Amino acid sequence: MKELEYPFDSDYLLSKKKRIKKELLASDVKFIDKKVAILGGSTTANIMLMMELFLLNNGIRPTFYESEYNKYYEDAVFPNPELEEFAPDIIYVCTSNRNISDYPDLSMSREAVDELLNSQYTKYETIWKTLAEKYNCPIIQNNFEMPLFRLMGNRDAYDYHGHMNFISRLNQRLYDYAEATENFYICDLNYISADYGLKEWSDPFYWYMYKYAMCVPAIPSLAFNVANIIKSIFGKNKKGFVLDLDNTLWGGIIGDDGVDGIVIGPEEAEGQAYSEFQQYLKAHQQLGIILNIDSKNDYENAIAGINHPDSAFKEDDFISIKANWDPKDKNFADIANELTLLPESLVFVDDNPAERHIVTEQLKGVCAPELDNVVHYIQTIDRSGFFETTSISADDLKRNEMYQENAARAKLQSSFTDYGEYLDSLEMTAEIDAFSPVYMARIAQLTNKSNQFNLTTKRYTQAEIEATAADDNYVTLYGKLIDKFGDNGVVSITIGHVDGEACDIDLWLMSCRVLKRDMEYAMMDELVARLKARGVKTLRGHYLPTAKNKMVKNFYGDMGFTLVEEKEDGASDWTLDLQGYVDQNTHIKR
Repeated sequence: MKELEYPFDSDYLLSKKKRIKKELLASDVKFIDKKVAILGGSTTANIMLMMELFLLNNGIRPTFYESEYNKYYEDAVFPNPELEEFAPDIIYVCTSNRNISDYPDLSMSREAVDELLNSQYTKYETIWKTLAEKYNCPIIQNNFEMPLFRLMGNRDAYDYHGHMNFISRLNQRLYDYAEATENFYICDLNYISADYGLKEWSDPFYWYMYKYAMCVPAIPSLAFNVANIIKSIFGKNKKGFVLDLDNTLWGGIIGDDGVDGIVIGPEEAEGQAYSEFQQYLKAHQQLGIILNIDSKNDYENAIAGINHPDSAFKEDDFISIKANWDPKDKNFADIANELTLLPESLVFVDDNPAERHIVTEQLKGVCAPELDNVVHYIQTIDRSGFFETTSISADDLKRNEMYQENAARAKLQSSFTDYGEYLDSLEMTAEIDAFSPVYMARIAQLTNKSNQFNLTTKRYTQAEIEATAADDNYVTLYGKLIDKFGDNGVVSITIGHVDGEACDIDLWLMSCRVLKRDMEYAMMDELVARLKARGVKTLRGHYLPTAKNKMVKNFYGDMGFTLVEEKEDGASDWTLDLQGYVDQNTHIKR
């Protein structure tokens, strides 16, 4: 919903929240349901309501537990039957500098200040460790915003007695804990408040009147950022850009002005802005964000602009380049199809509002941020939170390389008339084994991203994946696929729940980038072998239909299972006698 994309109108969201919620729930989105506990050090009612809107807009339907006012410590540390029964999927500790109970005074020694700092920090560490042990779910913790006043003026920042210095040091302790701890995330309240305007954010009127730790108009900004962390944890991030060229990556129309006439580079202010924007986009490749071009241009002109001496880009920075005179929504859909991604996984960046409107109307779910002047392009995209990073796996860092390799595979395939010969030519090998700690982040990421080849579309946090891997009642497998073009990374996951002589497949998914490569047969062979070794005789499969996974409706039938029941909603249950299972002929050597 456009109203919930950055930049949003906070007053409008706060006043129309019930109507917006009703519209979101009435949409045809297939939501994932998550239970969110908010443990607040101040009033959190409107924070919760705004979070609900932003989460619904990202396909997550939340149910909330909300602590009583300023009972965050008690709810976390002491026995809490209500929260235990709620069994949260994620916990948000919503505190602020109002919850720092003691600050240094000028009479204190450095040792006394250090002791005070440790005391304040230990309170929060106790909260986190208790919650992690009880609920084994992701925890989000606000850091602390800067104080409303500076007793010593500028000295407050560097004198160990200063409140600013104390908060900065306390924040660093939080960052150290976050860096060392899985499933623990910082909501950067310090940055969000500064970005909003600290003086307005910390207006004490709202604390005195309502016990809100920030001004009410700022609440959507906080809720938006928390929702971005949650949607990232549950795999709702975007995966790449689709970029226009003229007046987006450079100033001017290259077809009219020529490559020497476009505006980019250090010679003038506008050119500097375009150069910085290109560098900002290119930096996303470090996170595995893929770049593509969708431009109404002659192909030769587009390539000439991309290769301009002052351009940050080269042609091979882009996975797909569509520079022609076809409608942009068609090009966009073709790009998504080539990448085996859904269109809504990609962000459309175009200065032309008419083109943005056409693409977003024709391709539902695609985000196209509003761009006005190039000097604001970075701010608009950066604040939108499309690529909020909660984990960085090895596969993320290699994603651009993997897509380039896929393009090479597609080119090779076009030279074969026999598909079997093409598969043989790839010289594929598979690495299939039980879940390994080195791949836990990627495995959790895959469970929250893969939709088309996903039999049950169950979603797991990293903590849940780790708990499943450690439970002897489960058989877990990951699959990596390697060929002569490179390593595709972890591309397939299977989780089987063993109960006596039977096993239910709770999850089976595969990345779309390796579809039709016979990887599923290799995974099946290995799963059957491990189950037989455990004395399992019957394997049961389940298909739960979604709008996106129709391609695997008959997967179990194709694998030799017998249909047990097909329900009215299209869901189906299948069974396989392992003793009669015959290994499939595959092109994968293991």
